[in-house]
Amino acid sequence: MVIGMATTKVTITLGNEQLAAVRRLVSQGKAANVSSFIQHAVAVSLSDVAGWGAMLGLALQRTGGPLTAKERVWADTVLGVVQQQRRKRTAA
Repeated sequence: MVIGMATTKVTITLGNEQLAAVRRLVSQGKAANVSSFIQHAVAVSLSDVAGWGAMLGLALQRTGGPLTAKERVWADTVLGVVQQQRRKRTAA
């Protein structure tokens, strides 16, 4: 955590096994505390999302741009995306 970084306390829900595993890591000195472990996990996840987004953007740029409506329907079918989710995305 960066000194002076603004923070907000939130409530999250974890599975009992997940919380037990995090607490074990804290007790073993592998994390300072539960909050710092969660902050690190969120930072890693956000970085992953940004990285995948950048990689997808580059791939789309190199292969002709964003998917057409027809390509999106094909991809949704291949990936098993249900019809209702497809409608929500196009309506938004």
